[in-house]
Amino acid sequence: MSIINADSADWVRSEIRGGGTVLVDYGAPWCPPCKVLLPVLEDLHQEYGDDVSIVKVNCDELPDLAGEAGVMGMPTVIVYKEGQPVEKLVGLRPKAAYQGILNKVLQA
Repeated sequence: MSIINADSADWVRSEIRGGGTVLVDYGAPWCPPCKVLLPVLEDLHQEYGDDVSIVKVNCDELPDLAGEAGVMGMPTVIVYKEGQPVEKLVGLRPKAAYQGILNKVLQA
């Protein structure tokens, strides 16, 4: 599975509710920190493989979904486990921050 670029709010909701661990990146193509985050997400995808679904949400295309998630700044990364949000990071963080959250969530 690869990083998924979401094109439907209903699909994203279904993916989150589907269980497992889902990392959702709320951003926009014009956002410089969001562009910097992309290679980090690609590294995380390589590292965690099928253990974590990684979904990118374009806040310009899916503003209602971003609003539901309480996105106030970009990028915002929310990690969901079994349909529930467990961690929320606003702004660009080092790769280790995302790894620490994913490791904690996967071990819980």
